[in-house]
Amino acid sequence: LEREPKETTNPGPTILTFGSRSRNKKMAKRSAAKVPVTVLTGFLGSGKTTLLNHILTAQHGKRIAVIENEFGEVGIDDALLKRNMKTFQEGEELIEMMNGCICCTVRADLVVVLKKLKQKHEGGATLDAIIIETTGMADPAPVAQTFFVDEDVNAFTTLDGIVTVVDAKHIEQHLDAQKPEGAENEAVEQVAFADRILLNKVDLVSEEADLKRIEARLRAINKFAPIERSTNSDISIDRVLNIGAFNLERTLEMDPEFLNTDNEHIHDSTVTSLGIDVAGDIDLSLFQKWLQTLLRNNGADLYRIKGIISVADVQERYVYQAVHMIFQGDFTERWADGECRSCKLTFIGKGMDHEALRSGFESCLATPANYQRLADSLRFKVGDKVECRTGRSWERGVVIKHLYREAGAPGFLAPYQIRLDGDKSLIFCPEDSPHLIREVAA
Repeated sequence: LEREPKETTNPGPTILTFGSRSRNKKMAKRSAAKVPVTVLTGFLGSGKTTLLNHILTAQHGKRIAVIENEFGEVGIDDALLKRNMKTFQEGEELIEMMNGCICCTVRADLVVVLKKLKQKHEGGATLDAIIIETTGMADPAPVAQTFFVDEDVNAFTTLDGIVTVVDAKHIEQHLDAQKPEGAENEAVEQVAFADRILLNKVDLVSEEADLKRIEARLRAINKFAPIERSTNSDISIDRVLNIGAFNLERTLEMDPEFLNTDNEHIHDSTVTSLGIDVAGDIDLSLFQKWLQTLLRNNGADLYRIKGIISVADVQERYVYQAVHMIFQGDFTERWADGECRSCKLTFIGKGMDHEALRSGFESCLATPANYQRLADSLRFKVGDKVECRTGRSWERGVVIKHLYREAGAPGFLAPYQIRLDGDKSLIFCPEDSPHLIREVAA
């Protein structure tokens, strides 16, 4: 790496131009004309897409190409990003790289994508920046390596920095995860290769002492990267873009094999993804109950769940995401008139039962068959006399309806509607539980 670079119209890889002060000046001049690339990484559910949405909605006036990599075969994040790219920044471009990790199985595709962007850039569609959002299972080192070992890519781009988003609530669990022999701990690699660390979701960690302990663990892995705290990935854009932070010499000191293209990244084979893409609507009440049970029983091994789903009798899309046992869902933009309504969701986790997950979700679809199965499973039939717990006492009544709903409440579905014997008032029973509804006492 101490060879003098040849003076050509197309300079060779940047790795040949560092060493002395004079050569660093030459590298700086060459880099000045290149498009800066930010690699946005972090474990599943850390808040990478939220940060990217902040960048896209900021009034910076830059033309940015976004390369989005998802581990599964069903794309969710691209749909969340496209609206912001279309609404806020004209000329931005979103490129999807699906069903594989950008650091290994689809890595060659990254080079192809970058070369196509180079052609567009040189043809007049100039870019101010490129952002690569990796899957949460990616090792950032092979991604960064791409910008130094491919001459065309190196001539077009400069690696501005690796920004790692860290989930403050769950990072220690992932740093301590036991991996099969030969498999890397992706969370550790993501922290180790960071040029800047965004310690996100600090609002979920109540004690300052816990945050300081987490920061100490991160610094023990990477003493060079500044740590910025955030909630909902809300941070000034100039703290993550155009930071000029990547240092190849320091990276080689940490990992002498960084530029060895023969090294392979080995994933934990017990971690898999499942994508579901079905037309139609779900019943929100059934979906929420199923998901709550799933997270309660399997949340520790469910690294990430995310989806955009169509809810029966609601005109807006329902966007949800879960990280381990923490779940959040919101209604967002409306479905367009005539648009095919569908449900797209992705599960990523350890030791997942794909068939059980698929059948569990399908049981939440708003279909006559699912509603009939649910009604058939109830203990009491329409017309049965029952006793219901109302406040502190039990009152007698009769079941007059199964699967009772209230207008304007899509997440509400009660198993029974009951007419009380006394004042003939109508009530509903929220659960088919013997603590709430029972047979009439003899």
